[in-house]
Amino acid sequence: MSTLKIAIQKSGRLNEESIQILKDAGISINNGIDQLKAEASNFPLEVLYLRNSDIPQYLIDGVVDIAIVGDNLLVEKGKNIEVIQKLGFSKCKVSVAVPKAFEYNSVKDLNGLRVATSYPNTVIDFCAEHGVTVDIHQISGSVEIAPNIGLADAIVDIVSSGSTLFKNNLKEVEVIFKSEAVLAVSPKVSPESQKIIDTLKFRIESVLRARKSKYILMNVPNDKIEAIGKILPVLKSLTVMPLAQEGWSSVHSVIDKDTFWEVIDQLKDAGAEGILVCPIEKMVL
Repeated sequence: MSTLKIAIQKSGRLNEESIQILKDAGISINNGIDQLKAEASNFPLEVLYLRNSDIPQYLIDGVVDIAIVGDNLLVEKGKNIEVIQKLGFSKCKVSVAVPKAFEYNSVKDLNGLRVATSYPNTVIDFCAEHGVTVDIHQISGSVEIAPNIGLADAIVDIVSSGSTLFKNNLKEVEVIFKSEAVLAVSPKVSPESQKIIDTLKFRIESVLRARKSKYILMNVPNDKIEAIGKILPVLKSLTVMPLAQEGWSSVHSVIDKDTFWEVIDQLKDAGAEGILVCPIEKMVL
């Protein structure tokens, strides 16, 4: 069997969460401090720790088979690379920001301005879409300082919490697109490697489902079970087990994490009692 090569960020915001999702998928990675390459001991996988901005080209060239990378980098450097799974972490926006004193009304106000960015292709596409022309200053790192030192009138950069913009007296005025970590595949992947990718994707999907869900147990009067089932449509069917107290059953199901408290209120109103909620490690459908 061949070994699948996966690229992840060498350091930074994506690194830890990328390693964690692989571990949650049951993959044990034997990596030491400052290693640039590591092998999994229980899965045909080799991890390459690369500079984030280089990962799209490694995928295009087929040096790696897959990668965990920010969608923003694929928009900038690898539009033709296939994304097979959104991973739900490292969420951010690629946005336009200007000094707080700038009176901004619409995209047309950017026309003729100097724009500092690490995403020149993204800026070019955005400006072409809106019919404006800007003078692009491509820089790497510390983009937000550019207006303060007179290098640019505006910036296009990643925005997470917005605190960095605030500290540099900037304000977000346009969101070009929203980004998150994704699992991306090289266009040169072999059929044998594709089989391993399918197995890895299946595992990761099970992990992601579990992260979005909670296991729920409750005591329900038998005449209320049907109503409870309509509130909890996550799985095919409820698990119902009779209690020692006549007329009551223990009902088990899965609840969506994002709507947890709203659903709990509905369950209580429908007659559920003694509600217990537990985390789910994996969820295989």
